[in-house]
Amino acid sequence: LHAQCLQRLQSPRMDLCHVPATREKGWYLALMAPNVKGPNYAWLDPSRLYCHPQGLQDCVADLLQPFQGDAIDMVAGIDAMGFILGAAAAATLQKGFLAIRKAGHLCVQTVAQPYSDYSGREKVMEVRTDAISPGLRILLVDQWVETGGTMRAAIELVERLGGVVAAPLCAPTGVAAICMENSEGGKWIQERYKCSHCVPPRLQPRFDQHQ
Repeated sequence: LHAQCLQRLQSPRMDLCHVPATREKGWYLALMAPNVKGPNYAWLDPSRLYCHPQGLQDCVADLLQPFQGDAIDMVAGIDAMGFILGAAAAATLQKGFLAIRKAGHLCVQTVAQPYSDYSGREKVMEVRTDAISPGLRILLVDQWVETGGTMRAAIELVERLGGVVAAPLCAPTGVAAICMENSEGGKWIQERYKCSHCVPPRLQPRFDQHQ
């Protein structure tokens, strides 16, 4: 393993071994890769972070830290990149995982919700109707909250089925993402739900401006 790590350190490929001596919250954000393909793509690619064992572990731990002691019955992740962090969070919490899908993929009875994503495209997401019972406390996880449209649609689906995303009087669960931008939609969510993200306050303006 040591030899493999040395080879990776000397290679132009991703370094999956290096861990900083001091692991402050958000240290792993530097592992994310900038867009090199132009305006039709997201400005940043977090998937490189998931390839780093310690980076992924620390990211999930930071996302879950604000919910320690909260009663969470299930974790739900949003199609598609929210599946990665959501499933990792569910495994850490030893809870079940529910996939909230883009429309057209589920062969069972579903409830659907239209929404506009961060690029302004009109889409529809859906969730199976048999997984959420009234009062079930859900932690919603996605990779990123930019305009908030996708997360708001997921919240709507959960609440339409009787699930609880935030209940201030009874151990709230809520919303988690690597970054929650201070957009109008992002602020709407943060004002109404218990939220967790990984971006330190000093870096938040850079993330809001996609720098």
